[in-house]
Amino acid sequence: MKLKLNDKVVVISGSSKGKEGKVIKTLRDENKVIVEGVNIIKKHKKGNGQETGGILEVEAPIHASNVMIIDPKTKKGTRIGYTVDKNNKKIRISKKSNEKID
Repeated sequence: MKLKLNDKVVVISGSSKGKEGKVIKTLRDENKVIVEGVNIIKKHKKGNGQETGGILEVEAPIHASNVMIIDPKTKKGTRIGYTVDKNNKKIRISKKSNEKID
């Protein structure tokens, strides 16, 4: 998976298409990510002695193929490529603008 924590992404398919957000968790085994403010579901939680129960709204995982990272230069979705810098370190680049992605 080429996505990392805190990457700014845009959803390219599904019910949340067009929404932008930050990756808050990656699930590498399932190839899914959880994006802030995207794919909101209602979860029923039972209360216990310390916490109250109720209906919570939480972000559900979305498949990594349904999101694209936002290009730092054009502010649109782009694919991710890799290149090696002069220190022989592998870095991520934007396929559209060849800009380095942090």
